[in-house]
Amino acid sequence: MRNPAHLYAVLFLLLLIPVAACDRDKERDSARRTPSTPLRINLATEPPTLDWTLARDYTSITVIINFMQGLTCFEEGFVPEPCLAESWEISDDKKTITFKIREGVVWSDGVPLKAGDFEYSWKRLLKPETAAGYAYFLYDVEGAREFNTGVVKSPDIVGVNAVDDRTLVVRLKAPASYFLSLLTFSSTFPLRQDIVEKYGIEWTKPENIVSIGPYNLVEWRHHERLTLLKNPKYWDAEATLEQVVMIMSGNPSSALALYESGELDFLDGKDIPTLEVPRLRKLPDFKKNAQFRGNYIGFNTKKPPFNNKLVRKAFSAAIDRSAVVELIQGAGIPSTSWIPKGMLGHNPSIGIDFDPERARKWLAEAGYPGGKGLPEIWFLYPDLGSNPIIAVALQSMWKKWLGAEVKLNNQEWKVYLSTLKTDPPQIYRAGWGADYPDPHNFMNLFECKSGNNHTRWCSPKFDSLIEAAAREIDPAKRTPLYDEAQRLLTETDVAIAPFFTSIQYSMIKPYVRGLEINELSLIFLDKVTYKDSQNKD
Repeated sequence: MRNPAHLYAVLFLLLLIPVAACDRDKERDSARRTPSTPLRINLATEPPTLDWTLARDYTSITVIINFMQGLTCFEEGFVPEPCLAESWEISDDKKTITFKIREGVVWSDGVPLKAGDFEYSWKRLLKPETAAGYAYFLYDVEGAREFNTGVVKSPDIVGVNAVDDRTLVVRLKAPASYFLSLLTFSSTFPLRQDIVEKYGIEWTKPENIVSIGPYNLVEWRHHERLTLLKNPKYWDAEATLEQVVMIMSGNPSSALALYESGELDFLDGKDIPTLEVPRLRKLPDFKKNAQFRGNYIGFNTKKPPFNNKLVRKAFSAAIDRSAVVELIQGAGIPSTSWIPKGMLGHNPSIGIDFDPERARKWLAEAGYPGGKGLPEIWFLYPDLGSNPIIAVALQSMWKKWLGAEVKLNNQEWKVYLSTLKTDPPQIYRAGWGADYPDPHNFMNLFECKSGNNHTRWCSPKFDSLIEAAAREIDPAKRTPLYDEAQRLLTETDVAIAPFFTSIQYSMIKPYVRGLEINELSLIFLDKVTYKDSQNKD
């Protein structure tokens, strides 16, 4: 019987780089910490943008959610609670929501928060010229799709209006059970029109930006570090720590060395070298958390040979998902379906299993027996974390089981995102972490008009199923709609090949309290403190 670990062990030899297992700096780790001691974490890479209208990546959003907030916030059990909206009323037909903006909230420059800041932000998000990847998030709002796609030129058609400074009225096309949860996401945060218009593309510079969350952005040294300071004008309970420093070390081995020498207080999965996991998991610092994060192979369905769905089926069936998970030291759960475990609509029976014989048959039917005649194929992946190991493993599998020669192209994170947006390659590695805990967030990603659908696949049938599920309040009636849509996405048309859902590994210093990674991968820093921060010098 085939042993996947032995089959791909050679990949470790190809990628093995000596990693110094730095001894811990005992003196530094045991040093007394007070609230004025900066918390130090690693972003790994430069945030592509801190404009929350445009941000669509985990790195940018990690920063933004610590100096901004929305109408609602998540509390226990991912239940949306009042945040910048102190209350709301929903009409009997569930199509009109009237938000009352929290009184006494001011921006970091002292200017009061107004309902109009939300109206401006949402209409800027939808404005076609903005080209925001998350504009489709507001398509539940009356007139939003028509304005965003240019069918209607005037923003007045969009069903979001500031009636007065403290009243925001939102009109929906149909009931949407997840809409209040969606409003926790960064693209819906308020925005100051005067700041954007005054500073233009430079409005997110520390000297120009205004914020409304527990921290303020005070420093941005590109490709080096970001610094956040406690916001003295924050409306809620003030942050426990005075300062957070976010560095940008893209090399996991270097990041781990910084952590073990006491220069960092926290590492997440992208900062932990895969080959170091067996050693690190024995330490009390090591943490493991399930995530609402799917990982998939995306096919550009307009570029040969992946404009042929038989080729897409073949490449999906040639992925040994269990072997991939072994290679990344168990930091995932093998999966052929798209909606992650723990979320409504999860169905592990959906998708294409690893089946080399069937994969070869599909490729032959497509006109490429044994891989003969295939055009040059390039596989794109971001140069972060375990992605190089995964890329080489997939390249090996497609060669072994299909006879396909696949060339690898790794890009820095910001460049990778730009490439996907402007000219998606034939095939690429991508992931999606939940912005809010509802299957609609995973499924509408691949609707025709989604700004994050880089497959160029468009299925009116898929779209109608997703929209029907969005309007349905009863979970028992939503589930079969998602089942049918997932089969279309991963089995019939195969726009993507899901291959695992993530398990987040992290390292947290024992003196750090209140830093937790939830299933949404969100890291909020306002409640973080140190074990000895209450002690006196």
